[in-house]
Amino acid sequence: MTYGSYRNLVNGQFVSAASGDELPVYNPATSDEKIGSVPAMSEADLKSVFEAAAAGAKTWRRANHLDRGKVLLETARIIRSQSEDLVELIVSEMGKTRAEATGEVTKTAEFFDYYGSMGRDSFGEFLPDGREGTFAARLVEPLGIVLLITPWNDPLLTPARKLGPALISGNSVVIKPASVTPMITLRLAQILHEAGLPAGVLGTVTGRGADIGDELFEMPGLKAVSFTGSTSVGKRIQDKLSPRGIRVQTEMGGKNASVIMDDADLDLALPTIMAGAFAQAGQRCTATSRLIVQKGIASRVRERLVAAVTDLRVAPGSSEGADLGPVVDQNAQKEIRAHIAGALDQGATLLAQRSLEDEAASEGSFVEPTLLAVDTSHDIWRDEVFGPVLSMIEVENLDEAIDMVNDSAYGLSSAIFTRDLAAAFRFLSEADTGQVSVNQPTTGWDIHHPFGGFKDSGSGYKEQGHDALRFYTRVKAAAIRTH
Repeated sequence: MTYGSYRNLVNGQFVSAASGDELPVYNPATSDEKIGSVPAMSEADLKSVFEAAAAGAKTWRRANHLDRGKVLLETARIIRSQSEDLVELIVSEMGKTRAEATGEVTKTAEFFDYYGSMGRDSFGEFLPDGREGTFAARLVEPLGIVLLITPWNDPLLTPARKLGPALISGNSVVIKPASVTPMITLRLAQILHEAGLPAGVLGTVTGRGADIGDELFEMPGLKAVSFTGSTSVGKRIQDKLSPRGIRVQTEMGGKNASVIMDDADLDLALPTIMAGAFAQAGQRCTATSRLIVQKGIASRVRERLVAAVTDLRVAPGSSEGADLGPVVDQNAQKEIRAHIAGALDQGATLLAQRSLEDEAASEGSFVEPTLLAVDTSHDIWRDEVFGPVLSMIEVENLDEAIDMVNDSAYGLSSAIFTRDLAAAFRFLSEADTGQVSVNQPTTGWDIHHPFGGFKDSGSGYKEQGHDALRFYTRVKAAAIRTH
């Protein structure tokens, strides 16, 4: 399926780049199928985007909270009414299976419902004041212009996760999607425009990072940047903007571990871990990439996982019954395969690898799902792979398991499978990750759950839930003497 040329939303209009230059977008399930294009903006195009955002920030700041909420609720309604088309676009552009893309569209609508309903929540409160005849208040205000930089792996959901709290708080937004999956974000901008978002409140930017990446951070009026992507880029943004007082939120890499204790219910644990490791071709920041197994049950776990991995069906996301589709592009394919080859060179054992038997899978950016036995000296134990690769290691006891979980520069998500309540609560307390689960996957957090990691996985600002509002707002103390 082809989608033609998309345009960027600037000051309520859909426009091309001034140069007329475009970026092609390809289907990762094929070798060279172009499915559409987006404007390749240059530095010269950015001025009009941010000028419109400055005016939009003033308009939206004055808007009634209920009116803001109505726009987001209407956005959710339109998303549901167009869900089939949105699913097909995600499958074509990013490579997810239809089931995965359907889940993303459903959750995107829920984000806008959730934050749209906050139009009826309190933003601030009256406070007691010890001075005679004086009222005091805690006022909550928007920041102004915020820049959202979103990744390719959840190209509709991640923009929604950021746009919901940013818009209900009264900010104007400039959003830059990943260049390999930009069309679904521009489609979301069309929906928000259709839902009644005033001109300038949202602007979209597409283009080559070499042309506009650094210039985005130099635009006047920028108050905050929310970034989801690699740790190296996130840290560079933090270093660049923190001296200027621009607020930065980062959601970066993960090397997430699941622990299976001897007393675990394997009928629950193993399907859960398989889904956490291999769904979406392992391309989730919360994907399970490390498996820590107590030795007493290790042989049974290994035997059942080998069978499960070799039974996976790798095929284009549009295929009926596909368990996982392609990775996002050929560069990702090469990098993931290089991680596997490097692990084997260092002495890791290949336990299972699903061959690509589907004829179509041999043509696109597909990677063989892989299960490895490793030790802590192997690079793959520490390096984020971001693909369908699960590394397994054995431990003696809970102490060693928790040490292994925390043996990482990352701290996004972790899980333990056990029937022992004491072990479960100890794990909740001692696992050094921002998300922690018992008998649940490392993936799968709901829209109202605070989300974000520790260490190199993210900044101190959480996403999702009410916690997300803290990044997009500031608090002002006010006092009024009445006589």
